[in-house]
Amino acid sequence: MGTRTFKPITPGLRNAVWPDYSELTKKEPEKSLLRPLKRTGGRNNTGRVTVRHRGGGHKQRYRLVDFARHKQGVPAKVVSKEYDPNRTAWITLLHYADGEKSYIISPLNLEVGATVEAGEQVEARVGNALPLKKMPLGSILHCVELDPGRGGKVARAAGTYCQFMGIENNWARLLLPSGETRLFKGECMATVGQVSNPDNKNIRHGMAGRRRHLGWRPTVRGTAMNPVDHPHGGGEGRGYVGGPPRTFSGKPAKGVRTRNPRKASDRLIVNPRKGRR
Repeated sequence: MGTRTFKPITPGLRNAVWPDYSELTKKEPEKSLLRPLKRTGGRNNTGRVTVRHRGGGHKQRYRLVDFARHKQGVPAKVVSKEYDPNRTAWITLLHYADGEKSYIISPLNLEVGATVEAGEQVEARVGNALPLKKMPLGSILHCVELDPGRGGKVARAAGTYCQFMGIENNWARLLLPSGETRLFKGECMATVGQVSNPDNKNIRHGMAGRRRHLGWRPTVRGTAMNPVDHPHGGGEGRGYVGGPPRTFSGKPAKGVRTRNPRKASDRLIVNPRKGRR
């Protein structure tokens, strides 16, 4: 999987770097695993904008992805690798031996036609899911559960992975993509391998219209606004941002810690991520 560039025949294509979708094997999704997806435009249940710069975009449908790998002990065949508009990674369609169909996050180097399985006694190879207490030392993992049975939450974005560092007293130690080392219960499930589409970080849309199709609206700098519109607004010419940087709502930004200092999960963090020591 890679990226593709274009001849600069238009201003939008001059700096565009788009995904090379040649790795995908199916264009239409599995209908039985589709659900309607209502757009919010960044608004909450009272109609107020709580997330700015969202709205419009192409109509999308949600793909039901099995993050928990609930069907254990039943082998499944990899049928296709597909695009999912709701995430950066590709998704893989599985056909289980008993006839059930399911989507999972597609691991890197998992080929169509391969067989994958989930359970405690399965082999630790790409696409298989098993508890952390059964993982070999140094394994590359993704879709790691924070709590047993709750489904994979950690390392689901394109190209991400965790590294299994060892286990002691039924607590597994994992090196996370952020650089943080954290403890997980040995019963938590994880999938072997790195998440697909690692070149997603190199994507450059090149034109505003492509962002609008994805549901992103224009972003205006705070320094270009009036004082009534943003804490950075006003001033003569290209004015200096007086005081510490603020968000649109007035909260401190850029380097201010927002994590609760008494968060319960702090006891599970062995080494904090970079810049948080």
